[in-house]
Amino acid sequence: MEQLFGSQVEDPAEARERRRVERAVFETDRQLIEGDLTLPPAGYQSRFSDSLNRGEFEFVPLTNAEVTTLADGKVTHMPFLVLSKRQIRIAYPAEREA
Repeated sequence: MEQLFGSQVEDPAEARERRRVERAVFETDRQLIEGDLTLPPAGYQSRFSDSLNRGEFEFVPLTNAEVTTLADGKVTHMPFLVLSKRQIRIAYPAEREA
């Protein structure tokens, strides 16, 4: 396969190393969602706000998400979810634990 694609074939482990994960909080009308957002390590499109402002994507993919219903406080853990940017009212990086 490497003969066909040459250097275009990328090792998945190397791709993961070039990414960073930032914990973020999103509030919608009905839920508070905290999850891990994957971002480039530095440079172009690497800021938290860049991921929200990119017009070509309508959804924000999150891993290790915790969804809290604002009405009753019920918490649901989800390994993966996509959040519609249209539903987001407030978004901010989560505070890091010391």
